[in-house]
Amino acid sequence: MTDTPTPGRETDAVDILTADHRSMLELLGQVEGETDPQRRRDLADTVIAEVVRHSVAEEMYVYPAMEKHLPNGPEEVEHDKKEHDEIVQVMKALEDVDAATPRFMELVRDLEGQLRHHVDDEESDQFPRLRAGIPADELVELGRKVEKAKTAAPTRPHPHAPHSELFHKTIGPGVGMVDRLRDRLSGRSTG
Repeated sequence: MTDTPTPGRETDAVDILTADHRSMLELLGQVEGETDPQRRRDLADTVIAEVVRHSVAEEMYVYPAMEKHLPNGPEEVEHDKKEHDEIVQVMKALEDVDAATPRFMELVRDLEGQLRHHVDDEESDQFPRLRAGIPADELVELGRKVEKAKTAAPTRPHPHAPHSELFHKTIGPGVGMVDRLRDRLSGRSTG
């Protein structure tokens, strides 16, 4: 799967989400290679913010498209939401651990493993079927919605928030605004 469209084709949701995957995994690699605890923390906070924004955009727009267009779509969405729950739990734990401790790096590796599994499911199975089952112009429009959703989405994990389109469209922007304010006030790096 490529993260750039082929010549003559506009960027669509699959391109955007795949590029997000590459970026998140690259940032996690940088965390693992970093020795300075503050730089580790900044990179991890950026990864967390990126994963949260990506997940919210998927839940708002991609999952409803999967439910509609993929055979067994509702079951696949439920599976993905469970994976999101597991990833959120690791990110929440990572937020509260000192970046200079071995536990921090254990959680980074756990997050990377969970993300790689989730990415592999999406890129090897779901994304090709989305591209085959949804007209190209709809995928491009879906990509626009995904990009817009990421700008208003929260930047911190919220383990008790529902993984629902309705929640993210009604309450999520307010949560995102509060998260971005907290990030600015605390100097938290979110990319």
